[in-house]
Amino acid sequence: MNRIFSRNIIILVCLSLGATPFLSCSDRDRADADSGYQLIMGTFAHVVAVAEDSGTAKKCVEAALEEIHKVDVLMSDYKSDSEISRANREAFEKAVKVSETTYEVLQRSVEFSKMTGGAFDITVGPLVALFRNAKASKIAPSEEQIALARSKVGFEKLKLDSENMTVQFSDKGMLLDLGGIAKGYAIDKAIEVAQRSGAIGAMVDIGGDVRCFGIPPKGRNFWLIGLQDPNSAIEGIEGGGLLLVLKITNAAVATSGDYQQFVIIEGKRYSHIMDRRTGTSAEGLSSVTIIADNATDADALATSVSVMGAEKGLALIEKLSNTEAILIPPPPNYKIIKTGGAEKYIKSAGPGT
Repeated sequence: MNRIFSRNIIILVCLSLGATPFLSCSDRDRADADSGYQLIMGTFAHVVAVAEDSGTAKKCVEAALEEIHKVDVLMSDYKSDSEISRANREAFEKAVKVSETTYEVLQRSVEFSKMTGGAFDITVGPLVALFRNAKASKIAPSEEQIALARSKVGFEKLKLDSENMTVQFSDKGMLLDLGGIAKGYAIDKAIEVAQRSGAIGAMVDIGGDVRCFGIPPKGRNFWLIGLQDPNSAIEGIEGGGLLLVLKITNAAVATSGDYQQFVIIEGKRYSHIMDRRTGTSAEGLSSVTIIADNATDADALATSVSVMGAEKGLALIEKLSNTEAILIPPPPNYKIIKTGGAEKYIKSAGPGT
């Protein structure tokens, strides 16, 4: 399910710091439970739930974590018995039936592919596999190897049958990789379960993708998200510095970037985000943060804009309702580029700026 490398959770730090009160609910009316960091989906997950009593809050956290595990079991390409792994093995030979949950993610993925002109594409699996092997061998792929992998990529070659809930590949050697959407989807499902279980507020963070809703924990008045400064990460500053602090209510934030997850092979730096047009890693932006109504959209769009680049990416985001972007180009062109409505989410510059 991951891309080439697992995502570092320091990309987004959930601060949940106090500020001027604006909530009608008093501290004595709420209790919270915190999962701490759990290793799930090849990265760390963190769930905080707020409810009217501690028992309910704990139940909400447990239900949310269970839901994340369910998504991981279905969609991880590292689990040989997952539905995605089975599709990767069998979908060229025959139509492979999948669960309603997996089918929904596949369908949403194709919608994002069409929306972004292929910048988002879950069939980049052959390229991901190629560069995983290159990372292990420390030998860069040849042009011929890249061309061969590229020939197996293309969401247009994916056949989805909504009536029978099946997936089939047009070309032999195709591979699905849901690393650009599955974590966001799992977050959304976890939030839904927490709400059904009685949460009046919750935060779910998987590998730096975050969604918050409702009332934060006692003593807090906002859900605040810290965005890491990609320059500090590139320069090797311990722990990195915060670039911005976002104030989020009933929204999701996802960040994609090449400054934490990369590998240097034969002197060249490769990001974890694959561009199907070139057959290699996306270039041009150090960090892409998307703010959206839900984490599925935020996750997929963060990947998409990383591939599309600043100009085309911003043009896309500006057309979407309730969606904003904050982009950081690589050095030496360091500056913050934002969509028109992003400013309303920025509480302050971080202490690292």
